[in-house]
This record gives sequence, structure tokens and C-alpha cells, in this order.
Amino acid sequence: MLRYAVIFFVIAIIAAIFGFGGIAGTASGIAQILFIAFLILALISLVMGRRPSV
Repeated sequence: MLRYAVIFFVIAIIAAIFGFGGIAGTASGIAQILFIAFLILALISLVMGRRPSV
């Protein structure tokens, strides 16, 4: 998921360089959402991995 966030971030940068404002904004928004989802899932995995097995 972090890989897709980075890919959309790169697309946003390239689109901004070429002057495609709408595409750059959309790609940036998608990258932000994916990055936040990655952080939440990583935190959940960290917490669940620390629990003792029953």
C-alpha cells in the first residue's frame, strides 16, 4: 500500500511539472489517503503483534 502511495505521489509531481493542476491534485489526494491507511494498518499490526498468544 505504501508503494501505491509513493506511485501516486510521483504521478502528482510529474503532473504538476507539466501543468496539469487537476490531475496533480487528485493524485496527491489519493496518495495522502493511501498513506494514512498504511499508517493505520501498520499501527494495528504492531499492536496485534505485541499481544500474547492464547
